[in-house]
Amino acid sequence: MGVVRTKEMIPLRMRIFPVRVPIYCLGMLSLHSRYMSNNFIFILLFSTVASDLSAQEKGKGTRFRVLEYNVENLFDTCHDSLKNDTDYLPEGTYRWTRSKYWRKLNAVARGITLSSTDDSNFVLPAIVGLCEVENDSVMHGLTHRSLLRGAGYEYVMTDSPDLRGIDVALMYQPSAFRVDTSYSIRVDTIAGMRPTRDMLYVRGAALCSSDSMLMEFPDGIFPLHVFLLHAPSRRGGESATREFRMTVARRLMHNVDSIRALESRPRIIVMGDFNDYASSASLAYLADHGLVDVTAGAGTREIGGTYRYKGEWGSLDHILVSAALQPCFRASRIGSHPDLLEPDKKYGGVKPRRFFLGPVSRNGFSDHLPLIADFVF
Repeated sequence: MGVVRTKEMIPLRMRIFPVRVPIYCLGMLSLHSRYMSNNFIFILLFSTVASDLSAQEKGKGTRFRVLEYNVENLFDTCHDSLKNDTDYLPEGTYRWTRSKYWRKLNAVARGITLSSTDDSNFVLPAIVGLCEVENDSVMHGLTHRSLLRGAGYEYVMTDSPDLRGIDVALMYQPSAFRVDTSYSIRVDTIAGMRPTRDMLYVRGAALCSSDSMLMEFPDGIFPLHVFLLHAPSRRGGESATREFRMTVARRLMHNVDSIRALESRPRIIVMGDFNDYASSASLAYLADHGLVDVTAGAGTREIGGTYRYKGEWGSLDHILVSAALQPCFRASRIGSHPDLLEPDKKYGGVKPRRFFLGPVSRNGFSDHLPLIADFVF
């Protein structure tokens, strides 16, 4: 079962209100000033901007933002005797000290908030799917002690047999998405496949106010199903590992079909790091089974994907939806704030500004860029 950490659930009929980040976030400067002195202007802006999660007008719908982000190795500094996490200890390869850990936490928080501005509007995501997070400790730190501490996020996550101990987690705003149930979905291995990350399934309730949604859900609430996954990597070669990712895709569709058997028009979101591109076999399989990749066109000429390999952009990250949810989709984009990028000195252009350069940590974020999809319910 997944680890569930949440406050008492809000009433299902509770109205969504704009969420403002309190000014007390500035108090973190004194608490972690050694790690955050360069972020003063950012914190001041973050603390005073209204984050309207609902953006709803009667009949026009409720805005619902989804963000997916592979944050690249968010580990704490404590050893888990059941996992191979020794590289991320104070005496390990990365000399993973508390100060580096806090810098990494706040880098993840900044990556999310820097990607929350769209056409001069600052709107925090209602739900955030994260890949490569170690455990409950780092998620508690991210939601309650980092730059996001005033944003009101709660989370649910998996506890997987992955050998390195990395998992997936869903952060959510309780005022925008009420979690009813969540659990891990184990992926059985096949020949040659190492134990991999569990998928996370979350069933919750979201508000709707558009005329079309209210016709089907007159109470203004509807069930929303969310799947979050991190498929096996391509290490060893794409063709040699293709069947591993197909195994994940088939396991996913088995669970999606179980929902379809119970609901005639289920609203489903599937997101994560698929370690495959839109043209790959696993994504083609999901498309053949009725899931639509609404982020397939999120890239631009300059930033063609969420990941860059040997000078070539591509998206290993995807957000897909069921047919019933597709009409609610409005736009997708890649979080490409200049702070998240750096010059690619070898191949030209720009690339994601990583937190690590070999064993050296620096003022970066991740080897992936955030992926955003906006809906109106």
